[in-house]
Amino acid sequence: MSEEITHPNGVREISTSALKGLAHPLRMAIYDALSALGPQTATTLAKRLGESSGSTSYHLRQLARHRLIREVEDEASGREKWWERIPGAMRVPGPESDLDPSTRTASQYVNRELVRNMHRNFEAFVDAAYDQQRMPTAWVEAAVSDTSNLRLTKEQLSEIAAEFEKTTMALINRYRGRNDPGSRPVQVQFNAFPLIDGEESPS
Repeated sequence: MSEEITHPNGVREISTSALKGLAHPLRMAIYDALSALGPQTATTLAKRLGESSGSTSYHLRQLARHRLIREVEDEASGREKWWERIPGAMRVPGPESDLDPSTRTASQYVNRELVRNMHRNFEAFVDAAYDQQRMPTAWVEAAVSDTSNLRLTKEQLSEIAAEFEKTTMALINRYRGRNDPGSRPVQVQFNAFPLIDGEESPS
């Protein structure tokens, strides 16, 4: 896959060059921060990630070159640019895709880091939930984490995933881009996958 693809549901599947461009530890950290927190400058990202502003500025430009982020229009602080993640859902090609070896390595790295970032974000919330100074009780009560253990065929798992994506994207898109009074950054996660140490039922 050399070119970016936009699926009928509006999800962007990034190009091979963008995938390889994203496969870098600091770029992944920057992309995650922009996704979770919204617009940032090279300076605010440098402070958050423990890097120099020169380094974050360089990697911001590289991410923008691959159309993963963009400069925020009509917003500047002195001479400093503000950057944001390009809105909308993005999909990284996975192991089911027809990829050459180098692209497959980049895909594995990016997908692994995306999962690690999701886990880190959820673990940080769980830790903060026990400290009302960091996370008020009302926000803890508003959050939810559900796990369902089922025994499914691959067709049934695919059906659940497709239906969940359809209904969830419709719901998420109702709120995408809003910044209502009293709002704060929120991340919505859902995982459905076969367990590695599980076995298929006999035919």
